[in-house]
Amino acid sequence: METPLLTHSGAGDDGGDYAPVKSLPALRSVFRTETVKLWRIAGPIAFNTVCQYGLNSVTNMFVGHIGGLELSAVAIALSVISNFSFGFLLGMGSALETLCGQAFGAGQVHMLGIYMQRSWIILLVSCLFLLPLYIFATPILKLLGQEEQIANLAGQFTLLIIPQLFSLGVTFPTQKFLQAQSKVTALAWISLAALIVQIPLLWLFIFWFDWGTTGAALAYDVTSWGVAIAQVVYVIGWCKEGWTGLSWLAFRDIWGFVRLSLASAVMLALEIWYFMSVIVITGHLDNAVTAVGSLSICMNFNGWEAMVFIGINIAISVRVSNELGAGHPRAAKYAVYIVVFQSFLIGLLCMVAVLISKDYFSIIFTNDKDLQVAVSKLAFLLGITMVLNSVQPVISGVAIGAGWQGLVAYINIFCYYVFGLPLGFLLGYKFNLGVTGIWGGMIAGTALQTLILLIILYKTNWNKEVEQTTERMKKWGGHEINGDNQRKINGA
Repeated sequence: METPLLTHSGAGDDGGDYAPVKSLPALRSVFRTETVKLWRIAGPIAFNTVCQYGLNSVTNMFVGHIGGLELSAVAIALSVISNFSFGFLLGMGSALETLCGQAFGAGQVHMLGIYMQRSWIILLVSCLFLLPLYIFATPILKLLGQEEQIANLAGQFTLLIIPQLFSLGVTFPTQKFLQAQSKVTALAWISLAALIVQIPLLWLFIFWFDWGTTGAALAYDVTSWGVAIAQVVYVIGWCKEGWTGLSWLAFRDIWGFVRLSLASAVMLALEIWYFMSVIVITGHLDNAVTAVGSLSICMNFNGWEAMVFIGINIAISVRVSNELGAGHPRAAKYAVYIVVFQSFLIGLLCMVAVLISKDYFSIIFTNDKDLQVAVSKLAFLLGITMVLNSVQPVISGVAIGAGWQGLVAYINIFCYYVFGLPLGFLLGYKFNLGVTGIWGGMIAGTALQTLILLIILYKTNWNKEVEQTTERMKKWGGHEINGDNQRKINGA
């Protein structure tokens, strides 16, 4: 069994919490300590999410070399239909992230396996409700205004990746179970193995057997279920403390768990669907194949960066939930401030890299010169998006760790769907700015959301968050919380 990475030794003597930072040497000490703690978790998780995203991205790369129509159709299937489900199920699973992280911090490790089983049940049932979206993908995409040839081919591909949908119902809860305990190295190795297997499978099915997009879908299904099964085997074989076997307690108070899961789903899904919708709106423009293709290439590169920050998102969620569960308000606060600073610097580096390589990076996805020129023109917006996406997902991770999903969901609705999307539509169509206008308006929505969340972070009372966490653990754990989180906490 791996040793948990989170020990509450801190830099101070306040029951494991940090002492208040009142000097530059103390600041350096806290910064160094928190950086090590963060990246011990974030590094393997970011690697894991990058490899998982690679399954999507590599599929697009191979299909893009079949033809422009195939690239647009598969990009629509993966970006719209599959990402719709991915966002919803990831959000449902993120309720487990809050509860498992706080339970682990509070010393209730035995509850993690029961929480995971509840989440398996809820997510697999949710997959059944999402199934019509896959079955009727073609008419749905036509209703959204996609060209008939793109919608038809995308619908065929979507039917073939239904098995991948159900793999997520197993994968996400298992990941959250392991992440809450900082058992993340196995996740990284499993995802790397899946990506390594995916590449020869795609080549074999698409080009050797000449199965085209059907072969791409088959490879996608095989590797996705391989990840799910490998994670479950690891949990059963190497996580004896958190996994004590199947239990009927998984069905206890399941509706209350559903409500928390839905709040998490709405919060995260609104974020993922927001960027998905830019693809849908772009499909209404003239020369839709080029417009959708160029934007999907940019979104693929944005997705690679986003996966790194999803890793940091999960890491800070684990840090915050563990420290709140253990009754350490200053450790939670300092961890948040340090990770936001570091993430912003990484985002700036990504923007510089994109602007330097703007005329070349699209070659990975396509040989079409028109598509390459279109991508180059969008590089500036891609760079800005990368900077914003370096901070925004991290703050969302803080929200998950602290249990603020409902509040953030309301903020997302306003910033994304009341402000950002209408502005993008107005700039793209009414002012004839095309893809640039649509994307620019949506960037404005993300910027507004990030600003509001930063203000909320600045005003957060972390002592109060500890008290609310203790009450949450009493409710879900069913008994009093042990450990130093029961002590009275003085000002952070």
